[in-house]
Amino acid sequence: MGEPFENSEAWKTARTLTIEVYSLCRREPLSKDSAEKRQAYNLARRSCGEVRSMSYVLLDNKFVTPSEQHKLMTDCIQTGKLVSGLIRSLDGRT
Repeated sequence: MGEPFENSEAWKTARTLTIEVYSLCRREPLSKDSAEKRQAYNLARRSCGEVRSMSYVLLDNKFVTPSEQHKLMTDCIQTGKLVSGLIRSLDGRT
């Protein structure tokens, strides 16, 4: 079996980009704009779903082990719940 996807430069670069975008979103005036936040949070939640879906492709093609796929699924579900909580928190502000 090959290297885990976490070792790929593409994945590492995408992760770094995500960190940078979230950092920028915490600055004003964007941090005060709940419409922009909602859009970013919805995108993040959809991305979790896409990764969950792709985890099955990885498993079916034997790129990951069942335990690796399970961890990926668990992480996606947890992240999705956290992002959903952020979205709900915006509903309380409007």
